[in-house]
Amino acid sequence: MVLGPKKEDTRNKNVDVQGGGQSYGVPAAGEVEGNAYEPMGTPGVNHWQATYIKRDGLDDRGNIFFAAVEMTRMPMVITDPRQPDNPIVFCNGAFLDLTQYKEDDVVGRNCRLLQGPQTDRHTVDEVRKAVAEQRAVAVDILNYKADGTPFWNALFIGPIFDQDGQLLYFFASQMDITERRTSQESHLQAQKMEAIGQLTAGMAHDFNNLLQVINGNLEVALISLEKPDAARAALERAQRAAMRAGKLTQQLLTFARKQRLEPKAVNLNTLVVEFSEMLVRTLGDKVDLRLDLRPGLPLCHLDPTHLEMALLNVLINARDAMPDGGQVTVGTAIVRGEERISYVDLCVVDKGIGMPPEVLRRATEPFFTTKGPGTGLGLAMVHGFVQQSHGRLEIDSKPGEGTTVRMIFPVADNGQDAAGGAGPDQETTTPEADAMAGSRPSVLVVEDNDDVRELAESVLGMAGYSVLTAASGEKALDLLREGARVDLLFTDVIMPGGMSGLQLVDEARRLRPRLPVLVTTGYMDELPGHGQGQRLNILAKPYKHGDLLERVEAALA
Repeated sequence: MVLGPKKEDTRNKNVDVQGGGQSYGVPAAGEVEGNAYEPMGTPGVNHWQATYIKRDGLDDRGNIFFAAVEMTRMPMVITDPRQPDNPIVFCNGAFLDLTQYKEDDVVGRNCRLLQGPQTDRHTVDEVRKAVAEQRAVAVDILNYKADGTPFWNALFIGPIFDQDGQLLYFFASQMDITERRTSQESHLQAQKMEAIGQLTAGMAHDFNNLLQVINGNLEVALISLEKPDAARAALERAQRAAMRAGKLTQQLLTFARKQRLEPKAVNLNTLVVEFSEMLVRTLGDKVDLRLDLRPGLPLCHLDPTHLEMALLNVLINARDAMPDGGQVTVGTAIVRGEERISYVDLCVVDKGIGMPPEVLRRATEPFFTTKGPGTGLGLAMVHGFVQQSHGRLEIDSKPGEGTTVRMIFPVADNGQDAAGGAGPDQETTTPEADAMAGSRPSVLVVEDNDDVRELAESVLGMAGYSVLTAASGEKALDLLREGARVDLLFTDVIMPGGMSGLQLVDEARRLRPRLPVLVTTGYMDELPGHGQGQRLNILAKPYKHGDLLERVEAALA
Protein backbone atom coordinates (compact mmCIF):
# COMPACT_ATOMS: atom_id res chain seq x y z
CA MET A 1 0.00 0.00 0.00
CA VAL A 2 1.06 3.59 -0.66
CA LEU A 3 -0.70 6.55 0.92
CA GLY A 4 -1.08 10.08 -0.34
CA PRO A 5 -0.47 13.10 1.89
CA LYS A 6 -2.61 13.96 4.88
CA LYS A 7 -5.61 16.19 4.25
CA GLU A 8 -4.10 19.12 6.10
CA ASP A 9 -0.97 18.90 3.91
CA THR A 10 -2.63 18.83 0.51
CA ARG A 11 -3.61 22.48 0.30
CA ASN A 12 -0.11 23.53 1.29
CA LYS A 13 1.31 21.91 -1.84
CA ASN A 14 1.50 23.30 -5.33
CA VAL A 15 -1.86 22.77 -7.01
CA ASP A 16 -2.99 22.39 -10.60
CA VAL A 17 -5.92 24.75 -11.36
CA GLN A 18 -8.43 23.88 -14.10
CA GLY A 19 -11.57 25.47 -15.53
CA GLY A 20 -10.78 28.96 -14.38
CA GLY A 21 -10.80 27.85 -10.78
CA GLN A 22 -13.82 25.49 -11.02
CA SER A 23 -11.53 22.71 -9.81
CA TYR A 24 -7.99 22.24 -8.68
CA GLY A 25 -5.94 19.35 -7.36
CA VAL A 26 -2.67 18.16 -5.93
CA PRO A 27 -0.49 16.32 -8.50
CA ALA A 28 0.72 12.89 -7.39
CA ALA A 29 4.35 13.61 -8.32
CA GLY A 30 5.11 9.88 -8.23
CA GLU A 31 4.09 9.47 -4.58
CA VAL A 32 1.11 7.10 -4.88
CA GLU A 33 1.95 4.09 -6.98
CA GLY A 34 0.57 0.99 -5.26
CA ASN A 35 2.33 -1.95 -3.65
CA ALA A 36 3.80 -3.43 -6.82
CA TYR A 37 4.19 -0.77 -9.49
CA GLU A 38 1.99 1.72 -11.29
CA PRO A 39 -0.48 -0.27 -13.44
CA MET A 40 0.68 1.23 -16.73
CA GLY A 41 4.33 0.63 -15.92
CA THR A 42 5.37 4.26 -15.56
CA PRO A 43 5.51 6.48 -12.47
CA GLY A 44 2.44 8.68 -12.02
CA VAL A 45 3.45 12.32 -11.83
CA ASN A 46 0.63 14.42 -13.28
CA HIS A 47 -2.56 12.74 -12.09
CA TRP A 48 -4.23 14.29 -9.07
CA GLN A 49 -4.26 12.55 -5.68
CA ALA A 50 -6.68 15.02 -4.08
CA THR A 51 -9.28 17.18 -5.86
CA TYR A 52 -11.18 20.36 -4.96
CA ILE A 53 -14.33 21.34 -6.87
CA LYS A 54 -16.58 24.43 -6.85
CA ARG A 55 -19.92 22.77 -7.69
CA ASP A 56 -21.26 19.71 -5.88
CA GLY A 57 -23.67 17.20 -7.43
CA LEU A 58 -23.77 14.45 -10.06
CA ASP A 59 -26.74 15.69 -12.08
CA ASP A 60 -24.75 17.70 -14.66
CA ARG A 61 -23.74 14.96 -17.08
CA GLY A 62 -24.02 16.80 -20.37
CA ASN A 63 -20.36 17.63 -20.88
CA ILE A 64 -17.42 16.04 -22.60
CA PHE A 65 -15.81 14.87 -19.37
CA PHE A 66 -18.77 12.73 -18.40
CA ALA A 67 -18.84 11.31 -21.94
CA ALA A 68 -15.14 10.50 -21.66
CA VAL A 69 -15.66 8.73 -18.32
CA GLU A 70 -18.41 6.61 -19.84
CA MET A 71 -16.37 5.90 -22.97
CA THR A 72 -13.12 4.85 -21.28
CA ARG A 73 -12.33 1.18 -20.69
CA MET A 74 -10.92 2.10 -17.26
CA PRO A 75 -13.44 1.07 -14.54
CA MET A 76 -14.40 4.05 -12.35
CA VAL A 77 -16.73 4.61 -9.39
CA ILE A 78 -17.65 7.49 -7.08
CA THR A 79 -18.80 7.02 -3.48
CA ASP A 80 -20.47 9.49 -1.13
CA PRO A 81 -19.02 9.40 2.42
CA ARG A 82 -21.70 11.83 3.62
CA GLN A 83 -24.27 9.03 3.30
CA PRO A 84 -24.39 6.07 5.71
CA ASP A 85 -21.83 3.39 4.84
CA ASN A 86 -20.18 5.46 2.08
CA PRO A 87 -22.21 3.93 -0.82
CA ILE A 88 -21.43 3.95 -4.54
CA VAL A 89 -23.33 6.80 -6.21
CA PHE A 90 -21.88 6.46 -9.71
CA CYS A 91 -20.11 3.78 -11.75
CA ASN A 92 -19.23 3.76 -15.42
CA GLY A 93 -19.86 1.01 -17.93
CA ALA A 94 -16.29 -0.31 -17.74
CA PHE A 95 -16.78 -1.02 -14.03
CA LEU A 96 -19.89 -3.06 -14.84
CA ASP A 97 -17.96 -4.92 -17.54
CA LEU A 98 -15.17 -5.72 -15.10
CA THR A 99 -17.34 -6.86 -12.20
CA GLN A 100 -20.27 -8.35 -14.20
CA TYR A 101 -22.72 -6.58 -11.88
CA LYS A 102 -25.75 -4.61 -13.08
CA GLU A 103 -25.92 -0.92 -12.20
CA ASP A 104 -28.96 -1.41 -9.95
CA ASP A 105 -27.02 -4.04 -7.99
CA VAL A 106 -24.10 -1.66 -7.38
CA VAL A 107 -25.40 1.86 -6.81
CA GLY A 108 -26.32 2.38 -3.17
CA ARG A 109 -24.01 -0.35 -1.88
CA ASN A 110 -20.57 -0.14 -0.30
CA CYS A 111 -17.58 -1.26 -2.37
CA ARG A 112 -17.02 -4.17 0.04
CA LEU A 113 -19.46 -6.11 -2.18
CA LEU A 114 -16.36 -6.94 -4.24
CA GLN A 115 -14.60 -8.60 -1.32
CA GLY A 116 -14.55 -12.36 -0.83
CA PRO A 117 -13.13 -15.18 1.28
CA GLN A 118 -9.51 -14.77 0.13
CA THR A 119 -9.41 -10.96 0.20
CA ASP A 120 -6.55 -9.95 2.45
CA ARG A 121 -7.96 -8.39 5.60
CA HIS A 122 -4.84 -6.33 6.22
CA THR A 123 -5.22 -4.71 2.80
CA VAL A 124 -8.87 -3.96 3.56
CA ASP A 125 -7.83 -2.38 6.87
CA GLU A 126 -5.29 -0.21 5.07
CA VAL A 127 -7.92 1.05 2.64
CA ARG A 128 -10.34 1.76 5.51
CA LYS A 129 -7.63 3.67 7.35
CA ALA A 130 -6.92 5.84 4.29
CA VAL A 131 -10.63 6.52 3.79
CA ALA A 132 -11.05 7.44 7.46
CA GLU A 133 -8.13 9.86 7.17
CA GLN A 134 -9.45 11.28 3.85
CA ARG A 135 -6.24 10.37 2.02
CA ALA A 136 -5.42 8.87 -1.36
CA VAL A 137 -4.41 5.22 -1.39
CA ALA A 138 -3.18 2.72 -4.00
CA VAL A 139 -3.22 -1.05 -3.44
CA ASP A 140 -3.39 -4.37 -5.20
CA ILE A 141 -6.37 -6.26 -3.76
CA LEU A 142 -8.08 -9.57 -4.57
CA ASN A 143 -11.71 -8.86 -5.49
CA TYR A 144 -14.56 -11.01 -6.78
CA LYS A 145 -16.93 -10.61 -9.72
CA ALA A 146 -20.68 -11.11 -9.50
CA ASP A 147 -20.37 -14.80 -10.42
CA GLY A 148 -17.70 -15.38 -7.74
CA THR A 149 -14.69 -15.30 -10.08
CA PRO A 150 -11.68 -13.77 -8.28
CA PHE A 151 -9.53 -11.13 -9.95
CA TRP A 152 -6.60 -8.97 -8.87
CA ASN A 153 -7.57 -5.32 -8.80
CA ALA A 154 -5.07 -2.45 -8.99
CA LEU A 155 -7.14 0.05 -7.01
CA PHE A 156 -6.59 3.78 -6.67
CA ILE A 157 -8.83 5.88 -4.39
CA GLY A 158 -8.66 9.65 -4.02
CA PRO A 159 -10.72 12.18 -2.03
CA ILE A 160 -12.77 15.02 -3.58
CA PHE A 161 -13.28 18.16 -1.45
CA ASP A 162 -15.25 21.38 -1.85
CA GLN A 163 -13.52 24.75 -1.94
CA ASP A 164 -13.59 24.93 1.87
CA GLY A 165 -11.94 21.54 2.31
CA GLN A 166 -15.07 19.59 3.25
CA LEU A 167 -15.06 15.99 1.98
CA LEU A 168 -17.68 15.40 -0.74
CA TYR A 169 -16.81 12.16 -2.53
CA PHE A 170 -14.22 9.47 -3.09
CA PHE A 171 -13.18 8.65 -6.65
CA ALA A 172 -11.83 5.15 -7.40
CA SER A 173 -10.30 3.75 -10.56
CA GLN A 174 -9.49 0.09 -11.08
CA MET A 175 -7.59 -2.19 -13.40
CA ASP A 176 -7.71 -5.96 -13.74
CA ILE A 177 -4.10 -7.07 -13.22
CA THR A 178 -4.82 -10.80 -12.78
CA GLU A 179 -2.59 -11.74 -15.70
CA ARG A 180 0.29 -9.72 -14.33
CA ARG A 181 -0.09 -11.20 -10.84
CA THR A 182 -0.35 -14.72 -12.25
CA SER A 183 2.82 -14.14 -14.24
CA GLN A 184 4.60 -12.83 -11.13
CA GLU A 185 3.48 -15.81 -9.04
CA SER A 186 4.60 -18.23 -11.77
CA HIS A 187 7.96 -16.52 -11.88
CA LEU A 188 8.28 -16.72 -8.08
CA GLN A 189 7.34 -20.40 -8.16
CA ALA A 190 9.97 -21.03 -10.82
CA GLN A 191 12.54 -19.24 -8.65
CA LYS A 192 11.51 -21.37 -5.65
CA MET A 193 11.90 -24.58 -7.66
CA GLU A 194 15.30 -23.42 -8.89
CA ALA A 195 16.33 -22.66 -5.31
CA ILE A 196 15.09 -26.07 -4.14
CA GLY A 197 17.05 -27.75 -6.92
CA GLN A 198 20.14 -25.77 -6.00
CA LEU A 199 19.66 -26.59 -2.33
CA THR A 200 19.16 -30.30 -3.05
CA ALA A 201 22.23 -30.45 -5.27
CA GLY A 202 24.37 -28.71 -2.67
CA MET A 203 23.14 -30.99 0.11
CA ALA A 204 23.69 -34.10 -2.01
CA HIS A 205 27.25 -33.00 -2.81
CA ASP A 206 28.20 -32.34 0.80
CA PHE A 207 26.39 -35.31 2.33
CA ASN A 208 27.74 -37.74 -0.27
CA ASN A 209 31.26 -36.63 0.59
CA LEU A 210 30.57 -37.07 4.30
CA LEU A 211 28.91 -40.46 3.80
CA GLN A 212 31.91 -41.56 1.74
CA VAL A 213 34.23 -40.63 4.60
CA ILE A 214 32.02 -42.32 7.22
CA ASN A 215 31.35 -45.53 5.32
CA GLY A 216 34.88 -45.81 3.99
CA ASN A 217 36.47 -45.41 7.40
CA LEU A 218 34.02 -47.85 9.01
CA GLU A 219 35.04 -50.42 6.39
CA VAL A 220 38.70 -49.73 7.17
CA ALA A 221 37.96 -50.14 10.88
CA LEU A 222 36.24 -53.50 10.32
CA ILE A 223 39.16 -54.73 8.24
CA SER A 224 41.65 -53.46 10.82
CA LEU A 225 40.15 -55.00 13.94
CA GLU A 226 43.41 -56.87 14.55
CA LYS A 227 45.27 -53.55 14.39
CA PRO A 228 43.73 -51.42 17.15
CA ASP A 229 45.64 -48.25 16.31
CA ALA A 230 44.58 -48.30 12.64
CA ALA A 231 40.97 -49.12 13.58
CA ARG A 232 40.89 -46.31 16.15
CA ALA A 233 42.20 -43.76 13.63
CA ALA A 234 39.59 -44.83 11.06
CA LEU A 235 36.79 -44.59 13.64
CA GLU A 236 37.94 -41.12 14.68
CA ARG A 237 37.85 -39.97 11.04
CA ALA A 238 34.34 -41.37 10.67
CA GLN A 239 33.27 -39.63 13.87
CA ARG A 240 34.63 -36.27 12.68
CA ALA A 241 32.74 -36.64 9.40
CA ALA A 242 29.54 -37.50 11.26
CA MET A 243 29.89 -34.38 13.41
CA ARG A 244 30.44 -32.28 10.26
CA ALA A 245 27.20 -33.76 8.89
CA GLY A 246 25.47 -32.66 12.07
CA LYS A 247 26.92 -29.17 11.69
CA LEU A 248 25.68 -29.03 8.09
CA THR A 249 22.20 -29.99 9.27
CA GLN A 250 22.28 -27.19 11.86
CA GLN A 251 23.33 -24.73 9.17
CA LEU A 252 20.36 -25.78 7.05
CA LEU A 253 18.02 -25.39 10.02
CA THR A 254 19.50 -21.95 10.70
CA PHE A 255 18.90 -20.95 7.09
CA ALA A 256 15.30 -22.18 7.41
CA ARG A 257 14.99 -20.35 10.77
CA LYS A 258 14.01 -23.65 12.46
CA GLN A 259 16.90 -24.11 14.87
CA ARG A 260 16.48 -23.63 18.60
CA LEU A 261 17.98 -20.42 19.91
CA GLU A 262 18.92 -19.90 23.54
CA PRO A 263 18.91 -16.10 23.83
CA LYS A 264 20.56 -14.20 26.64
CA ALA A 265 21.07 -10.53 27.40
CA VAL A 266 24.21 -9.83 25.37
CA ASN A 267 26.42 -6.76 25.10
CA LEU A 268 27.73 -6.87 21.53
CA ASN A 269 30.86 -4.91 22.44
CA THR A 270 31.80 -7.45 25.09
CA LEU A 271 31.10 -10.36 22.76
CA VAL A 272 33.21 -8.89 19.95
CA VAL A 273 36.15 -8.13 22.25
CA GLU A 274 36.11 -11.58 23.86
CA PHE A 275 35.77 -13.26 20.45
CA SER A 276 38.38 -11.10 18.75
CA GLU A 277 41.33 -13.40 19.52
CA MET A 278 39.58 -16.25 17.71
CA LEU A 279 38.73 -13.90 14.85
CA VAL A 280 42.35 -12.76 14.47
CA ARG A 281 43.55 -16.38 14.26
CA THR A 282 40.86 -17.19 11.70
CA LEU A 283 41.56 -14.19 9.47
CA GLY A 284 45.32 -14.79 9.35
CA ASP A 285 48.31 -12.49 9.14
CA LYS A 286 47.32 -10.75 5.91
CA VAL A 287 44.12 -9.27 7.32
CA ASP A 288 44.18 -6.30 9.68
CA LEU A 289 41.19 -6.58 12.02
CA ARG A 290 40.08 -3.29 13.56
CA LEU A 291 37.35 -2.65 16.12
CA ASP A 292 35.17 0.46 16.14
CA LEU A 293 32.85 -0.11 19.10
CA ARG A 294 30.40 2.49 20.36
CA PRO A 295 30.61 2.96 24.15
CA GLY A 296 27.51 2.54 26.27
CA LEU A 297 25.87 0.04 23.94
CA PRO A 298 22.50 -1.29 25.25
CA LEU A 299 21.93 -5.03 25.62
CA CYS A 300 20.33 -7.25 22.98
CA HIS A 301 18.46 -10.50 23.59
CA LEU A 302 20.42 -12.96 21.40
CA ASP A 303 21.92 -16.43 21.32
CA PRO A 304 25.64 -15.62 21.80
CA THR A 305 26.93 -18.86 20.24
CA HIS A 306 24.93 -18.46 17.04
CA LEU A 307 25.85 -14.78 16.93
CA GLU A 308 29.56 -15.65 17.13
CA MET A 309 29.13 -18.14 14.27
CA ALA A 310 27.26 -15.56 12.21
CA LEU A 311 30.00 -12.97 12.78
CA LEU A 312 32.66 -15.55 11.94
CA ASN A 313 30.91 -16.45 8.66
CA VAL A 314 30.74 -12.79 7.63
CA LEU A 315 34.42 -12.25 8.45
CA ILE A 316 35.46 -15.38 6.55
CA ASN A 317 33.67 -13.96 3.49
CA ALA A 318 35.50 -10.65 4.05
CA ARG A 319 38.83 -12.47 4.26
CA ASP A 320 38.13 -14.41 1.05
CA ALA A 321 37.22 -11.15 -0.70
CA MET A 322 40.76 -9.85 -0.01
CA PRO A 323 43.13 -12.52 -1.36
CA ASP A 324 46.08 -10.15 -1.02
CA GLY A 325 45.06 -9.04 2.46
CA GLY A 326 43.63 -5.79 3.67
CA GLN A 327 41.63 -4.16 6.43
CA VAL A 328 38.39 -5.36 7.99
CA THR A 329 36.50 -3.28 10.56
CA VAL A 330 33.96 -4.65 13.02
CA GLY A 331 31.86 -1.84 14.43
CA THR A 332 28.81 -1.31 16.59
CA ALA A 333 26.31 1.54 16.66
CA ILE A 334 22.86 2.49 17.89
CA VAL A 335 20.13 2.89 15.29
CA ARG A 336 16.90 4.72 16.02
CA GLY A 337 13.93 3.07 14.40
CA GLU A 338 10.24 3.81 14.11
CA GLU A 339 8.00 4.20 17.15
CA ARG A 340 10.99 5.06 19.34
CA ILE A 341 12.35 1.50 19.12
CA SER A 342 16.13 1.35 19.28
CA TYR A 343 18.32 -1.14 17.47
CA VAL A 344 21.97 -2.13 17.73
CA ASP A 345 23.96 -2.40 14.52
CA LEU A 346 26.79 -4.94 14.28
CA CYS A 347 28.66 -3.94 11.15
CA VAL A 348 31.49 -5.62 9.20
CA VAL A 349 33.26 -3.48 6.57
CA ASP A 350 35.92 -4.87 4.24
CA LYS A 351 38.04 -3.32 1.51
CA GLY A 352 37.76 -6.33 -0.76
CA ILE A 353 36.76 -6.90 -4.36
CA GLY A 354 33.06 -6.32 -3.71
CA MET A 355 30.11 -7.97 -5.44
CA PRO A 356 28.38 -7.10 -8.71
CA PRO A 357 24.59 -6.58 -8.50
CA GLU A 358 23.74 -10.04 -9.85
CA VAL A 359 25.85 -11.69 -7.14
CA LEU A 360 24.61 -9.35 -4.40
CA ARG A 361 20.99 -10.23 -5.19
CA ARG A 362 21.70 -13.92 -4.54
CA ALA A 363 24.20 -13.58 -1.72
CA THR A 364 21.94 -15.11 0.94
CA GLU A 365 20.64 -18.01 -1.17
CA PRO A 366 21.61 -21.46 0.14
CA PHE A 367 24.51 -23.09 -1.72
CA PHE A 368 24.93 -20.09 -3.99
CA THR A 369 28.63 -19.35 -4.04
CA THR A 370 31.40 -17.98 -6.21
CA LYS A 371 33.98 -20.13 -4.40
CA GLY A 372 33.25 -23.57 -5.88
CA PRO A 373 30.75 -26.40 -5.35
CA GLY A 374 29.56 -27.72 -2.00
CA THR A 375 29.80 -24.47 -0.05
CA GLY A 376 27.69 -21.36 0.19
CA LEU A 377 25.65 -21.74 3.37
CA GLY A 378 27.51 -19.01 5.27
CA LEU A 379 25.43 -15.92 4.48
CA ALA A 380 22.27 -18.02 4.20
CA MET A 381 22.85 -19.13 7.79
CA VAL A 382 23.54 -15.55 8.88
CA HIS A 383 20.35 -14.34 7.21
CA GLY A 384 18.29 -17.06 8.89
CA PHE A 385 19.76 -16.39 12.33
CA VAL A 386 19.26 -12.63 12.10
CA GLN A 387 15.64 -12.97 11.00
CA GLN A 388 14.86 -15.55 13.69
CA SER A 389 16.36 -13.10 16.21
CA HIS A 390 13.81 -10.47 15.04
CA GLY A 391 16.51 -8.44 13.32
CA ARG A 392 17.37 -7.66 9.73
CA LEU A 393 20.41 -8.21 7.52
CA GLU A 394 21.60 -5.47 5.15
CA ILE A 395 24.39 -5.94 2.59
CA ASP A 396 25.91 -3.10 0.56
CA SER A 397 28.58 -3.91 -1.99
CA LYS A 398 30.07 -2.56 -5.19
CA PRO A 399 32.82 -4.08 -7.35
CA GLY A 400 36.18 -2.66 -6.37
CA GLU A 401 34.76 -0.77 -3.38
CA GLY A 402 34.34 -3.52 -0.80
CA THR A 403 31.36 -4.82 1.14
CA THR A 404 29.45 -3.70 4.23
CA VAL A 405 27.34 -6.26 6.11
CA ARG A 406 25.02 -5.03 8.86
CA MET A 407 23.27 -7.26 11.37
CA ILE A 408 20.67 -5.04 13.06
CA PHE A 409 19.02 -6.33 16.26
CA PRO A 410 16.36 -4.79 18.51
CA VAL A 411 17.46 -3.64 21.95
CA ALA A 412 16.48 -6.06 24.72
CA ASP A 413 13.26 -5.39 26.56
CA ASN A 414 13.99 -4.74 30.22
CA GLY A 415 11.28 -7.21 31.12
CA GLN A 416 13.00 -10.09 29.35
CA ASP A 417 14.78 -12.77 31.31
CA ALA A 418 18.46 -11.89 31.18
CA ALA A 419 19.34 -15.57 31.25
CA GLY A 420 17.28 -16.26 28.14
CA GLY A 421 13.82 -17.71 27.69
CA ALA A 422 14.77 -21.14 26.48
CA GLY A 423 16.96 -22.67 29.15
CA PRO A 424 16.46 -25.92 30.99
CA ASP A 425 13.67 -26.54 33.43
CA GLN A 426 14.54 -24.65 36.61
CA GLU A 427 12.22 -26.40 39.04
CA THR A 428 13.94 -28.51 41.67
CA THR A 429 13.31 -32.20 41.08
CA THR A 430 14.12 -35.29 43.05
CA PRO A 431 13.94 -38.98 42.14
CA GLU A 432 10.70 -40.83 42.77
CA ALA A 433 9.98 -41.82 46.35
CA ASP A 434 10.58 -45.46 45.56
CA ALA A 435 14.20 -44.84 44.52
CA MET A 436 16.59 -46.70 46.77
CA ALA A 437 19.56 -44.79 48.16
CA GLY A 438 22.86 -45.91 46.64
CA SER A 439 21.28 -47.80 43.71
CA ARG A 440 21.88 -46.97 40.07
CA PRO A 441 19.53 -44.26 38.68
CA SER A 442 17.02 -45.57 36.15
CA VAL A 443 16.59 -43.78 32.82
CA LEU A 444 13.60 -44.42 30.54
CA VAL A 445 14.74 -43.93 26.91
CA VAL A 446 11.90 -43.30 24.43
CA GLU A 447 12.91 -43.31 20.76
CA ASP A 448 11.14 -44.72 17.69
CA ASN A 449 14.38 -45.27 15.72
CA ASP A 450 15.83 -48.64 16.76
CA ASP A 451 19.46 -47.75 16.04
CA VAL A 452 19.31 -44.43 17.91
CA ARG A 453 17.48 -46.04 20.84
CA GLU A 454 20.00 -48.89 21.11
CA LEU A 455 22.89 -46.43 20.93
CA ALA A 456 21.50 -44.33 23.81
CA GLU A 457 20.84 -47.50 25.81
CA SER A 458 24.41 -48.63 25.23
CA VAL A 459 25.97 -45.29 26.21
CA LEU A 460 23.89 -44.96 29.38
CA GLY A 461 24.46 -48.61 30.30
CA MET A 462 28.23 -48.29 29.98
CA ALA A 463 28.05 -45.23 32.26
CA GLY A 464 26.39 -47.31 34.99
CA TYR A 465 22.76 -46.32 34.58
CA SER A 466 19.85 -48.73 34.70
CA VAL A 467 18.04 -48.32 31.38
CA LEU A 468 14.44 -48.97 30.35
CA THR A 469 13.48 -48.46 26.71
CA ALA A 470 10.27 -47.81 24.79
CA ALA A 471 9.76 -47.44 21.04
CA SER A 472 6.74 -45.12 21.42
CA GLY A 473 5.15 -42.67 23.82
CA GLU A 474 2.28 -45.04 24.42
CA LYS A 475 4.61 -47.85 25.56
CA ALA A 476 6.50 -45.42 27.78
CA LEU A 477 3.27 -44.37 29.47
CA ASP A 478 2.38 -48.03 30.04
CA LEU A 479 5.67 -48.47 31.94
CA LEU A 480 4.97 -45.40 34.06
CA ARG A 481 1.42 -46.49 34.83
CA GLU A 482 2.65 -49.96 35.80
CA GLY A 483 4.84 -48.36 38.46
CA ALA A 484 8.25 -48.97 36.85
CA ARG A 485 11.05 -47.18 38.62
CA VAL A 486 12.04 -44.21 36.45
CA ASP A 487 14.37 -41.51 37.75
CA LEU A 488 14.63 -39.65 34.42
CA LEU A 489 12.56 -39.59 31.23
CA PHE A 490 14.75 -39.16 28.13
CA THR A 491 12.57 -38.89 25.02
CA ASP A 492 12.78 -37.94 21.37
CA VAL A 493 10.34 -35.20 20.34
CA ILE A 494 9.25 -36.25 16.85
CA MET A 495 7.91 -39.82 16.74
CA PRO A 496 5.67 -40.16 13.66
CA GLY A 497 2.53 -42.25 13.75
CA GLY A 498 1.58 -41.81 17.38
CA MET A 499 2.15 -39.74 20.49
CA SER A 500 4.84 -37.10 20.15
CA GLY A 501 7.54 -36.60 22.75
CA LEU A 502 5.92 -33.34 23.84
CA GLN A 503 2.59 -35.07 24.47
CA LEU A 504 4.45 -37.77 26.38
CA VAL A 505 6.10 -35.15 28.60
CA ASP A 506 2.72 -33.62 29.44
CA GLU A 507 1.20 -37.01 30.32
CA ALA A 508 4.27 -38.11 32.28
CA ARG A 509 4.21 -34.91 34.34
CA ARG A 510 0.56 -35.50 35.15
CA LEU A 511 1.40 -39.00 36.38
CA ARG A 512 4.62 -38.03 38.15
CA PRO A 513 4.84 -34.24 38.58
CA ARG A 514 8.39 -34.33 40.01
CA LEU A 515 9.86 -36.57 37.31
CA PRO A 516 12.96 -34.99 35.65
CA VAL A 517 12.70 -34.81 31.85
CA LEU A 518 15.34 -34.51 29.12
CA VAL A 519 14.16 -34.26 25.49
CA THR A 520 16.16 -34.55 22.29
CA THR A 521 15.43 -33.60 18.69
CA GLY A 522 17.07 -32.34 15.55
CA TYR A 523 14.10 -30.13 14.64
CA MET A 524 13.20 -27.54 17.26
CA ASP A 525 10.74 -25.18 15.59
CA GLU A 526 7.91 -25.34 18.13
CA LEU A 527 9.73 -26.21 21.34
CA PRO A 528 10.30 -22.84 23.09
CA GLY A 529 6.62 -22.17 23.74
CA HIS A 530 5.75 -25.68 24.86
CA GLY A 531 5.30 -27.30 28.21
CA GLN A 532 2.40 -25.46 29.87
CA GLY A 533 4.69 -22.53 30.65
CA GLN A 534 7.46 -24.81 31.92
CA ARG A 535 10.85 -24.73 30.29
CA LEU A 536 12.13 -27.86 28.60
CA ASN A 537 15.59 -29.34 29.08
CA ILE A 538 16.62 -30.01 25.48
CA LEU A 539 19.57 -31.87 23.99
CA ALA A 540 20.04 -31.16 20.28
CA LYS A 541 20.75 -33.95 17.81
CA PRO A 542 23.28 -35.05 16.84
CA TYR A 543 24.88 -35.16 20.27
CA LYS A 544 28.14 -36.56 21.56
CA HIS A 545 28.20 -39.28 24.20
CA GLY A 546 29.79 -36.90 26.67
CA ASP A 547 27.05 -34.32 26.09
CA LEU A 548 24.35 -36.92 26.76
CA LEU A 549 25.97 -38.13 29.98
CA GLU A 550 26.57 -34.57 31.19
CA ARG A 551 22.94 -33.55 30.60
CA VAL A 552 21.59 -36.73 32.19
CA GLU A 553 23.75 -36.20 35.27
CA ALA A 554 22.65 -32.57 35.54
CA ALA A 555 18.96 -33.48 35.16
CA LEU A 556 19.26 -36.10 37.91
CA ALA A 557 21.08 -33.77 40.30
